[in-house]
Amino acid sequence: MSSFVGKVNSTLRIPVTLFLLLGLWAPSHFTELRKRLFIIYTFFSYMFLVGIYIIVQLGDLYQVWGNVPLMTATMFLIFTNLALSGKFINIVLRKTLIQRMITEVKEELDAETRDEGMKIIESCDRETTIQYYGYVWLSYVTILGWAASAEKNQLPLRAWYPYDVSKTPAYEITYSHQCIALFLGSALNTSMDTLATTLICQCRCRLRLLALSLTTLCDGALIEDKGHVSCNEEIVVPRLRDCVKRHQAALEHARLLQIYFSAPIFGQFLVSMVIICVTAYQLAFESSSMMRIFAMVAYLLDMMLQVFLYCYQGNELLDESENIKEAAYMCPWYYCSVPVRRSLLLLITRSYRLARLRAGGFTELSLASFMGIIKASYTFFTVLQQVEE
Repeated sequence: MSSFVGKVNSTLRIPVTLFLLLGLWAPSHFTELRKRLFIIYTFFSYMFLVGIYIIVQLGDLYQVWGNVPLMTATMFLIFTNLALSGKFINIVLRKTLIQRMITEVKEELDAETRDEGMKIIESCDRETTIQYYGYVWLSYVTILGWAASAEKNQLPLRAWYPYDVSKTPAYEITYSHQCIALFLGSALNTSMDTLATTLICQCRCRLRLLALSLTTLCDGALIEDKGHVSCNEEIVVPRLRDCVKRHQAALEHARLLQIYFSAPIFGQFLVSMVIICVTAYQLAFESSSMMRIFAMVAYLLDMMLQVFLYCYQGNELLDESENIKEAAYMCPWYYCSVPVRRSLLLLITRSYRLARLRAGGFTELSLASFMGIIKASYTFFTVLQQVEE
């Protein structure tokens, strides 16, 4: 697994390993028979983690239809699992394409040998690692709060089952399923989000390395002769050609991210907007259990962090792509020949087309979009309050 994600992509090791263990990505060395058996394992894994939850929660929603507080208590669970289901299917279907992207990034980052370049890579890796563990911590605080707040003969989460869950051993079995599925489902959900945000961060990393290469384009290539400084084109031209290729590769990376993750991110944004609103609505009326309140606050923060990570990485990617033209201008281009200047100018002109990521092709991943989602959630919250009144 380490050889697949590379020595500089440590944040991806946990998601990729989890995809293997939970049946999303079959090992490439499997025979056809093993791959078919793995597909069956994938189906049962999906049903255990997500499918059963969606069925029993839809049943509960039907049972409590018309009771707004109970409906909201069930709806946020349904929306959470629908978003997880969409991301699950997307990761399974795009396995080969995503793995190819990971391998391409691995090759470029593993080939970096400059001290400043290694610092850039380590900085990006450290950033995604901190974000991952913060996300995981909030998720498991929520799960532990839900599990601990369950009253006697009551399940942690609302759901309808075609049997009496208050009796032994049905209660113990159902309670165990909910806790285990929540634990694994949360780990899978954070891993799928981390996969997307880490790949965005690595695209940023590629652009930062490119900016470093442009600012040092003429290092060791300047020749001074009788007070006249010129540039050794035998050194600069291959470097500039390599920079152009790397710029195109980074932009292609961003384009593929848009294709592979745009729809799931858009679905997650819609779901998160509703969940933030519904959870805030529940908090406004919850007063029976402090542990329940604690778990709901953690869940609210978890959903906000989930949206924030996507928007933050998208916003930073936009800034890094904008910095390319400034980095190109910072090199001593005035010592270069006219053809080299012209080529550099073309690269600068090309860099005006920024690497933008949009959720579903509509909402740009930026901090402004994050604030828009929070405002929309608040608006929906006020509407719910008016309906209750």
